[in-house]
Amino acid sequence: MSTDEPTLDPISNRIQRIKAGNDPQALGRMRTGWAILSNQQPAGIEGCCMLLPDLPADLLGDSGCPATPAHLNDLSAPARAAFLSDMALLGDIVTKATGCERLNYLMLCNQVPVLHAHIVPRFASEDANKRLGDPFAVYDFPNARRADAHGTDAELFTRLKAEFDRTVG
Repeated sequence: MSTDEPTLDPISNRIQRIKAGNDPQALGRMRTGWAILSNQQPAGIEGCCMLLPDLPADLLGDSGCPATPAHLNDLSAPARAAFLSDMALLGDIVTKATGCERLNYLMLCNQVPVLHAHIVPRFASEDANKRLGDPFAVYDFPNARRADAHGTDAELFTRLKAEFDRTVG
């Protein structure tokens, strides 16, 4: 590998793989980015998804903001509203596909300092000690089962993808 090649953050790398057709967990393109089945699927809250930003030029205008910004607040008000709307729409999709009781929306951007949103389904069947807590605090995401859209998670992915296609088109 050439040392002249830029090193991309994990979010930008993932977006490149999606655009190249090399990400089996991609649900599809939304107005402001890509919906995916998250890499980690902790037992009890399966169906975790993410929205990865890839904002179109018409939303960015001449702001100088990249399509994959570092912060939500780097975006113009219309671009910010569009990203948040897509995040909520992905939440609708996760709710319908999983039957969850409610959702947690998280944009931490601490470990990977690039804008991205986590959509985490929460279920009435969760352990009572975990059910009301921050999912990243009460579940071991780093060591959670790795998602497999065409294996273990095939049925879940099929439900998510069908609902995505119905909702987004």
